[in-house]
This record gives sequence, structure tokens and C-alpha cells, in this order.
Amino acid sequence: MDKHQKHAKLKLRDNDTFAPNEIAIVGTKCDVISNLVQQVSEKLTNYKLAYFDASHNDSIEPLKLESFTFHHKGSAKINVNSAVNKFNQRTQFSQHDFVFINGNHYQGTKQILILDNHKEESVKKRLDQLNNIQFVIKLTNHSKYFDFLVTHNPQIKNLLCYDIDEIDKISKHLENLIKEKIAPIQGLVLAGGKSTRMGTDKGTLNFSGKNQRDVAIELLKKHHLKTYLSVRENQEISIENKITDKLIGLGPFGAICSAFQENPDVAWLVLATDLPFVTDEVIQLLLKHRNPSKAATTIKGKNKDFPEPLITIWEPKSYQLLLNYLAQGYSCPRKVLINSDVEIVEIDDDFIRNINTPEEFKNAHKEING
Repeated sequence: MDKHQKHAKLKLRDNDTFAPNEIAIVGTKCDVISNLVQQVSEKLTNYKLAYFDASHNDSIEPLKLESFTFHHKGSAKINVNSAVNKFNQRTQFSQHDFVFINGNHYQGTKQILILDNHKEESVKKRLDQLNNIQFVIKLTNHSKYFDFLVTHNPQIKNLLCYDIDEIDKISKHLENLIKEKIAPIQGLVLAGGKSTRMGTDKGTLNFSGKNQRDVAIELLKKHHLKTYLSVRENQEISIENKITDKLIGLGPFGAICSAFQENPDVAWLVLATDLPFVTDEVIQLLLKHRNPSKAATTIKGKNKDFPEPLITIWEPKSYQLLLNYLAQGYSCPRKVLINSDVEIVEIDDDFIRNINTPEEFKNAHKEING
């Protein structure tokens, strides 16, 4: 007998314990850990980093009022009543590329072990937490591998080992860990619109010998992207790779969220079928300037005020943002781009003209065919 499925079966995002990508630093004093994080952070300024630590203040008063103090340059000092649990922190850290954890207080999915001869008992106490050490750091020239470490992990001496002052090498190693988890890109061609103004399915329009739906799919596949067709429920389209809208009535916004529901661990390059002037060069430019540290990389016409959400690479971190906007009652993907940290690629306006009416189709067909 099949086991009863109480909740909808969703694909879980590939998170670490508290964040999409994290590392706990274990084996020495808290100030040494925080100082190392500070020095490395100064080398990795291209990425969004965070440091997860615990307060050492035992006499703190319970907050009667949560406070949010914003600086006009973009920083904020926040005091909130917030218990630590992995679900809260995954939400808080969803926009970060990498999170450093003070391993004296919290356990991380990956670890750096600092060899400090004065902290043998502390390391022994946390031995079970050292299950995925990425590399080792010697605090001094005399730092040693404790015997119980070698017994617990006979391969530990084969791991890369740095001196504490080799900040450049340590930073490079950590950057590689960040790059390893950059999401692959898949294509999403939007074909689920009702084409009310056109009077016929815009995906089937033929501008140059082939229906526009197939043109858009081939355009993305040409760049080695596994590509899916986004369709609405009950839309009869025979194609193997398709994603049916799960969020009904939300247009492209719902299509993008439905793609993330299908796979939250990839970035989605979204392309609408009503953009017949988008060329291979435009897609190439978008991919070239992709910035996975941002929420999205998007195209904007040089004379346009706003970016084009339907020629955009939406990173996994944008899924959280999209849902946040939906919770406020907004379903406009452009609004999300305008108010988020995104990479903008400017091109000539002619490439991103939407075709929505029979008259626009007639003119575009004539232009494309000379």
C-alpha cells in the first residue's frame, strides 16, 4: 500500500544547513575566526558574503521593540527577536553567495579546521562536527595535528594546509568553493500567454519560415541550454520538455515561479515568444555578462527606462524575492527587477520590440523578410 502523501511533493533546494553555501571555521578562538573572515572578505568583494556568529553577552535584555536603522548608503543595523533555526536562516541568507559560520557556536555543512595547540579539548569536543573538512590552517609554525584527528580522519594530512597569514591562497580556495556552487543555466521559453490582442497564439506566428516558439527554443539550445517550454494548463502542445504553470492567472510571473518550483537549483534564462528581433548576439551578450551574485542579469534598451524581464537570467536567489513580492500582492516581474540588485546589460531598443497585435505582426514580418 502506498504511503499517504500529506503535503505537495516539492523539489527541495540544495541548501547547506543555514544557507545555500556555507563553511564553519573550527579549532581556535572566536577573535581569530572573526579576524580571518574579515581579511578574506576584503579579498572577495565581488561576492555577497555573510558572517554567522553568536553573541557572548549573557546579560542582554529582551527586546521590547525591534529596531531597524538604515543608512542612506545602503547598510542597516538590525536588532530583532529571532531564534536560530535553519528555516529562518535560509530565508535570511538566501541572497548571499557564501556564509562563514563561527564553528565554536554553530555547526556548518562544510568546515575549515584551524590547528591551534591550545584548543585540543575544544576540537575533541567537536570532533563529530568535522565531517566535511575542506582544508586546514596552521595558526603557528608549531601547530600540530592532534592524534585523535588522525585516528578520526586518516586522510586529514592529505588535505591542503595553509598558514594563517596566507590570506590570498585561503581566499582563492574559498572563491573556488563559491564558484563550484554557481547554478547552471536552463532555458525557459514563455508560450502560455492567451494572446488576446493578437487574436491567435503568438508562439505559432511565423516571421521567417518557422513558428516563433520553435525559433526561441532553438535560439537557447544553440547555447547548449537545456530548454523548456512554459505552458498554461490544458494548453495542447506536444513537446517533451515543458513546464505547466502551477501559479494560475499570474502570466509570466507565474511561469517563472513555476519553473523554480520545478527546479530551484538552476538559473532560468527566460525568453518570451513575442520578441522576434532577439538575435543570437543578444543571448550571447546576456550570457557573457551574467552575474550570479546578483538576483538576475537582465536586458534593457538604451532609451528605455526599465529592464526587460522576459529577456533575463533569473538566478535561484530571485525565487525568494519573487515570492516575497507575490505575498505583498504584486505579480509584475519588472517591479522585482527594478527594486532588486540586478546586473543590467544595455542594447539597442530595436532588438527588444514586443509584437502584440496583427498590425505589429504584419510590419515586423515585412521588416524581417526585407
